[in-house]
Amino acid sequence: MKTLGTALIIGAVGLFVLTNSIFTVDQTEQALVLQFGKPERVEQEPGLKFKLPFIQNVEYYDKRLLDFEAETKEVIASDQKRLRVSTFVRYRIADPLRFKQSVADERTMRSRLNSIVESSLRQALGNVTLATIISEKRAELMQQIRDLVNAQAQGIKGHKGNEGGFGIDIVDVRIKRADLPPANSEGIYKRMQTERNRAANQYRAQGAEDAQKIRSQADKERTILLAEAHKKAEILRGEGDGEATHIFAESFGQDPDFFQFYRTMQAYRKSLSSKDTTLVMSPDNDFLRYMEKGAATNAR
Repeated sequence: MKTLGTALIIGAVGLFVLTNSIFTVDQTEQALVLQFGKPERVEQEPGLKFKLPFIQNVEYYDKRLLDFEAETKEVIASDQKRLRVSTFVRYRIADPLRFKQSVADERTMRSRLNSIVESSLRQALGNVTLATIISEKRAELMQQIRDLVNAQAQGIKGHKGNEGGFGIDIVDVRIKRADLPPANSEGIYKRMQTERNRAANQYRAQGAEDAQKIRSQADKERTILLAEAHKKAEILRGEGDGEATHIFAESFGQDPDFFQFYRTMQAYRKSLSSKDTTLVMSPDNDFLRYMEKGAATNAR
């Protein structure tokens, strides 16, 4: 029994030691083995791994793409326009050992990365105008900012303050929003409104001028048409009057008495056409001679 108990104790201790001697690395992870707090090796391949029990421990780092949303920064474009720029960064921890040595943890890394993004934004956007930032050239600016951030994050020569880098790769940097500060926005909106009102007034004035030209041209053409029609009517009326006079003259030449009688009858018709017509004349008026002749004939 004593031997069995000892064996169980030894087995339990062995199992405990074995349990503390193995660890697993997932496909989405990479591991850094530390011995008394000092980095010993990096395990990036997935699977079952071994370490010294009790004196070595393991820290895990994500192998996948990580997102980091930088603080909103106010930058000044080359045309002195102020912008509030919001950005996000996608990065990958490429070297856990260097990551541990340079920033120790992800919280510190994000703080330092935030400063790098800010300086890169100021450097890139400070050389272009606001119109360029919101134009189709924005993609080129994003690539330029990504290269600047990546150069500083990897400690590339020429970027001081980060010798050796953070052990990360910057995959992408994007501008989420680029807004004007509230004070500037109000001023720009008022200026835009003024410009739109000025353009609208200009269009209205141009339209009124064109309308007046069209109206004047129409009045001119109307006056010309009326004048020509009046001229033609007068000509026709004159020709008609001349022809009528000619006919009357011929008729008068053939039988003057009949012509005089006919004209007098027309005058009677016009004068006596209304029932309430009253004529006050002397009996010997020449206008009534045919009536007198008619009365005398009836009397005989």
